[in-house]
Amino acid sequence: MDSIIFDLDGTLWDSRETVLIAWNKVIKESKELNIELTKEDFKKTMGLQVKDIGKILFPSLNDEKRDHLLKSCCDLECNFLEQHGGSLYPNLEEVLKALSQKYKLFIVSNCQEGYIESFFQYHQLGTFFVDYENPGRTGLTKGENIKLIMERNNLTSPVYVGDTEGDLKGAEFAGIPFVYAKYGFGEVSHYDYCIEDLLDLVDLF
Repeated sequence: MDSIIFDLDGTLWDSRETVLIAWNKVIKESKELNIELTKEDFKKTMGLQVKDIGKILFPSLNDEKRDHLLKSCCDLECNFLEQHGGSLYPNLEEVLKALSQKYKLFIVSNCQEGYIESFFQYHQLGTFFVDYENPGRTGLTKGENIKLIMERNNLTSPVYVGDTEGDLKGAEFAGIPFVYAKYGFGEVSHYDYCIEDLLDLVDLF
């Protein structure tokens, strides 16, 4: 094994509190909607790309209005995350420091451009990661982005750590082992390894 590629939401942090504030602020100013999102609403959409999230959360809007609303939500979300951050899972920095001494670390998340950068900016953890990718920059699926990271960085034997069925499918598409973060948001049909918390990664690898 030469590297570890991480999902972000439900694996390294939980950003829902900050994201909710941003999205509900945009929604409140919208004339098209009269709703208020909850953490459970976001839990149902974790691991999906932004357009798919929009279809689930805002089914009453047509594509044009939904895309406009999503852009406003995502722009404010990144701004808020840069200023306030999210909730890191316990021992994250300690684990990243230990793992980065043995392996190259990466992030591949199904987020918009600017989201991973906001994570780095507020929590100052970017120094532990060699590279990262997301569909906001590439327009690719998670599996395709994992393969892109592998090709771009000449990786031969990485593992992928995530918490949803979509993460599992992405790892399978890329042909690499999947480590299930059981403490995260989702459930998976099967996995190669399972961790109860981040510290388990240090013992596992």
